[in-house]
Amino acid sequence: MAQTQQDTREGRAIAKWLRVSPIKTRRAVDIIRGKDLLEARRVLAFTPLKGARLVSKVLEWAVANATHNFDLPEDRLYIHKATVDEGLRIKRWNPRAYGRANKIIKPTAHVTIIVRAKDIDPTPRKRTPRKKSAPRTKKAVS
Repeated sequence: MAQTQQDTREGRAIAKWLRVSPIKTRRAVDIIRGKDLLEARRVLAFTPLKGARLVSKVLEWAVANATHNFDLPEDRLYIHKATVDEGLRIKRWNPRAYGRANKIIKPTAHVTIIVRAKDIDPTPRKRTPRKKSAPRTKKAVS
């Protein structure tokens, strides 16, 4: 098996084969992508989506990995990357009348969440002054 080197200090968590539709799970992930950890926890706690509970569990795993493996402080973490991929579809058959059968498709999802710490720069950025353009003049209509 190939060994992967992790150069960046980030917490990563992957949950595979979740028995929930990837479309429903993506709705919960889209809400928290790019947000601070505290805000993402609050949003997921009060979101009535089906995938919100599963996404919050994966988020907590990623935070635990970041704090335990890299000693990153929880108050500076934010969601760097969050994706939901489609897994296999489990296919079943439901018997119907006259010897027919209806197909039942049970989708699965893979959720990946990566958290990183914000870099707080003590010196503020220098703003570059805007170039002033020449004032506009009205043209006389003849």
